[in-house]
Amino acid sequence: MRADDEDKTIYRLLVNHEEQYCIWAARRPIPLGWHDVGKKPGLKSEILAFVKEVWTDMRPLSVRKRLKELGDQETTLSTPEVLPVIEESA
Repeated sequence: MRADDEDKTIYRLLVNHEEQYCIWAARRPIPLGWHDVGKKPGLKSEILAFVKEVWTDMRPLSVRKRLKELGDQETTLSTPEVLPVIEESA
């Protein structure tokens, strides 16, 4: 498609089990592992504007959950103590 051609394709918004989004041509069958978000199909610009509103954290769901678990454990990462170097006298 040339840059000056306007994209008239109608897209739908899909999401996978990791809560990652994908715009997909509405005329094509939905691929395995993805499902329709339920947003009315529309032009690419409309769908992307909606994605910008709802997809505020691009990390996969499993990563977000794991980080939350680690935070809930109240595990603190501390900087190791730096000990002075003691030189032996000869």
